[in-house]
Amino acid sequence: MKRSTLLMIVALALFASLALTACAAPAAPAAETGRGETAAESGGKILFWSTESQPERVTKTQEILKRFTEQSGIEVELVPVDEGQLSQLLTASAAANTLPDVMFFPLDYAIGWADQGILDYTAAKEVIDSLDPATFSEGPLNMVSYKDGYAGVPSDGWGQLLIYRKDLFDAAGLETPDTYEKIKTAAEALNDPSNNFFGITAANDVAVFTQQTFEHIALANNCQMVDDSGAITLDSPECVEAISFYNDLETNYSLAGQQDVASTRATYFAGLAGMIIWSPFILDEMCGLRDNAFPTCPECGDDPAYLAKNSGFVPKFTGPNSDKPAQYGQFSLMGITATANTEAAKQFLEFWYNDGYLDWLAVSPEGKLPMRNGTPDEPTKFVDGWKELETGVDRKEKLSACYGDDVINTLIEGVSAFDRWGFAQGQGALVQAVYQALPIPQALNDTLNGGLTPEEAAKEMQAEVESLQASQ
Repeated sequence: MKRSTLLMIVALALFASLALTACAAPAAPAAETGRGETAAESGGKILFWSTESQPERVTKTQEILKRFTEQSGIEVELVPVDEGQLSQLLTASAAANTLPDVMFFPLDYAIGWADQGILDYTAAKEVIDSLDPATFSEGPLNMVSYKDGYAGVPSDGWGQLLIYRKDLFDAAGLETPDTYEKIKTAAEALNDPSNNFFGITAANDVAVFTQQTFEHIALANNCQMVDDSGAITLDSPECVEAISFYNDLETNYSLAGQQDVASTRATYFAGLAGMIIWSPFILDEMCGLRDNAFPTCPECGDDPAYLAKNSGFVPKFTGPNSDKPAQYGQFSLMGITATANTEAAKQFLEFWYNDGYLDWLAVSPEGKLPMRNGTPDEPTKFVDGWKELETGVDRKEKLSACYGDDVINTLIEGVSAFDRWGFAQGQGALVQAVYQALPIPQALNDTLNGGLTPEEAAKEMQAEVESLQASQ
């Protein structure tokens, strides 16, 4: 193990032990460990890694953990981990035999870590069975199905959105941008670089957000990473067309230069773009509820929520090679590791998906759509509860107050139909490798820089992902 990696692990552990331990005295009987003792009596302390590392989210997480400790007597040590470093840190932790007991992590890693023996898919199944599989959204649950269990327990997620300036579309007589053709028509009609206004803004840097953005575009045109046999299909005509479409939008109707999570949002918030592809984490900010990501459009001075009131939302759209609208979906899971204190971890997750669940969704409701809809007795308990949650950082408001019930219902209704590359074809481990190596954004970047044609980029993606598949 590299010394620098080991130091990172030590630093994380020290940070967690000094600042982020949630504990309290026992207040209720804890779960049996199978050895005739309660989990707490047998040293039932849980180490919990979470990618929700922003300070305000850490504070809210600690509150949930404290309540669990009060009810169970089981202490929980929280270690916030930056999502960009998660894979490297977990690999080093596995090598050092210092895995956490429970992790909150993105879907992209689920099957790969189960294949590597890091996740206990049997324990996850026992949790899901105890909660009732029928209470979870079917699509996400199917994506993490692994052997005779589940790689983890779906927790919460979001679906990618194409957001557009409805006021400008209406004034120009443009149709809702729900197809490649309508998106390009609108981008061309609204694009006016001489006045510093652009048809669309979307990520193009070599990063995960660009991977997610393009995957959304690709799925809409039935461009798949693999076929049902597991063969890579990124050089297909559907994928070449998706690359061409993406390249056309970025080259001809977008702000020049590298665009990422922050710059695309800033462009739309400044009133300088007609469309943006972004996650619903933008929703509270677009309402003017977060000071460090505040709308700055000319109209926003009088009404910070102007963009929220004058934007339309397209979760799904189609390309010319597909008649099925598609939406990229991302969700996170709670996973129990292979070295966990299993009984204490299971008790923790059963609390998490019941008493603690709405409090967890409240950490960031705009991007935490519930993957568990309710309980057997109250089938829509958590969906109904989620709709009533307030969002925001510096100010609080229900999303429905900014967007209306129709928009909120559209967001939640799409959860079961979330689409992704590779999972339906049983290639979840390959998805993990692709998200770590990022060959797709790299090839797209080379295309935007003029180094590759769309056809050459498709062949480059094909070769790189085939190489990743062969190395597994």
